[in-house]
Amino acid sequence: MARSALSRLVRSQASHLRHPTSTTNLPFLSGYNPCKFGTCSHSPSVNNVLNSSAQFPVAQKRWASQSSAAEDDNKFGIAPRRGGEPKHNDKDTTGVVYYGPISNTLKHVKLLSLSTCCLSVSLGPVVTFMTSTDTNVILKGAVASSVIFFSASTTAALHWFVSPYIHKLRWQPGSDSFEVEMMTWLVTFVPKTIKFADIRMPETNRPYVTFKANGEFYYVDAEHCHNKALLARLTPQKANTESVFKNL
Repeated sequence: MARSALSRLVRSQASHLRHPTSTTNLPFLSGYNPCKFGTCSHSPSVNNVLNSSAQFPVAQKRWASQSSAAEDDNKFGIAPRRGGEPKHNDKDTTGVVYYGPISNTLKHVKLLSLSTCCLSVSLGPVVTFMTSTDTNVILKGAVASSVIFFSASTTAALHWFVSPYIHKLRWQPGSDSFEVEMMTWLVTFVPKTIKFADIRMPETNRPYVTFKANGEFYYVDAEHCHNKALLARLTPQKANTESVFKNL
């Protein structure tokens, strides 16, 4: 009797080993297929998770590079942009051989100065006369006039200082003239055509002036003008007249 019970137990254990429990009865093995011949294969859901986790660092690096590029584009400074010439919104770049490296910065500074000047002229007297009602009217008028004069003078000084700056220069090799884009006091760009024959040496102590043409001063950043032949024609040398008098 005991021998038959022992043999029945051995048979049940052998059948259990030949037919292992299915994966549906093992919740802790979800996501994996049964092991066959010593190897375990992943289910498609696990492969998708592994692929997505492998692609996550690449996407993170791409996002970081794009965010850093956007920060560089929105950065406000006087230095030229990294990666060559500064970016411009216009699409007409035919014949452009020179871009002002701080053109965008000057535009933003002039917009700020012009806006503060308009606010000072329009709101300065109103704020002055509405506050301190006990103060003398003459004193209020003097304060309001001082605010307007100071704001207008700083805006005018800034325009005088940056007005010779060339923001863009177009030139075709072999042509006897070129076109420049200058900024007005209303922060708009106007084109001007200049002939090389009209270029003169700027006899002035005014800073940031490269040449004079038709009674106006112009400035070109020599370090960012890659066309050296054009730069040589835009920077006339002062004639040496001392040798002429020595020979007399």
